[in-house]
Amino acid sequence: MDKKKYEKELRRLQIELVSMQQWVTAADARVLVLFEGRDAAGKGGAIKRVMQYLNPRHARVVALPQPTEREKGQWYFQRYIERLPTKGEIVLMDRSWYNRAGVEKVMGYCTDEEYDRFLAQAPVVEQLLVDDGIILVKYWYSVSDVEQEKRFRSRLNDPMRRWKLSETDLLSITRWEDYSQAKDAMFDITDREHAPWWSINSDDKRAARLNTISHLLSQVPYDRLDPDEVHFPERPSAAGATRPPIDEHRFVPDHAATL
Repeated sequence: MDKKKYEKELRRLQIELVSMQQWVTAADARVLVLFEGRDAAGKGGAIKRVMQYLNPRHARVVALPQPTEREKGQWYFQRYIERLPTKGEIVLMDRSWYNRAGVEKVMGYCTDEEYDRFLAQAPVVEQLLVDDGIILVKYWYSVSDVEQEKRFRSRLNDPMRRWKLSETDLLSITRWEDYSQAKDAMFDITDREHAPWWSINSDDKRAARLNTISHLLSQVPYDRLDPDEVHFPERPSAAGATRPPIDEHRFVPDHAATL
């Protein structure tokens, strides 16, 4: 997608996101957005653009590490449930409880019994969330095998993104068909009217980000709120109090001036 068109529309949509958040806060609404998809599908980049200008006091990203031994002994949904949004809050989950239906299933990190139990419980849990008033949106980022490998290779020699390339990521290349089957089985059971899956073609990252934000805005029934009128006060004159000499302060070295 053309960069200038992308940046112009992204700005417009991000302004709308700020308006949407203002309504969420004022209306005590709760918004939960799940971002799922294959490795390197562009979930992180989309989340970053959604969050970029939101007030972090009322919006947060949840990206959980591997469960601890204590968490492994809990009900599977428990550590996710305690991170759900409260009134006036937006929560974006960078991967969610659907790990069990994806990587855990494919890589053998859970038993067949645990997997079957998850698929039986997930629609019920999500129905309870929706019934309680949470606005739940589920996104699946779909990337082609060619584009996925291209993105993996671009991370290899990039010191700022090398951490994003793990052994599990690379195994997703050889287990492509297994992941496809797992995704289809997951959709077959958890794509429900009360909590549908929304698929996003993410081979074009820019288009995927715009499509995500535009659709998310359509899922939240927000009203534009007029911001409070702001009056800048007159700055008072200096009181004449003696301040310590400025050369007694420690300043960070001016690295920028050396460039």
